[in-house]
Amino acid sequence: MFNKLLAASLVAAASTAAFAQGDAEAAKTKIAMCVGCHGIPGYKASFPSVYSVPKIVGQSPKYIESALQAYKKGDRSHPSMRAIAGSLSEKDMADLAAYYGAK
Repeated sequence: MFNKLLAASLVAAASTAAFAQGDAEAAKTKIAMCVGCHGIPGYKASFPSVYSVPKIVGQSPKYIESALQAYKKGDRSHPSMRAIAGSLSEKDMADLAAYYGAK
């Protein structure tokens, strides 16, 4: 029983450790690349095809950070987001996630 509890604790700690603690205040200097699409209610982008841009304000910080990491790794394929995420450090991603998750 103890081994199962220890294993569960280690798994929970490892999944939490994958996400850095973000600084929402520091993100204010980094959001310019986001607001052009995600800051316009009902905005639709036309590259690579027409689609509705998702609202990121109020999303879970872990979700935002994991999505940015997936774009950077190439696990998500949107070309604009891959380029933007590719330019971000892990700290930048954590800061942006904290900023948008706190709104």
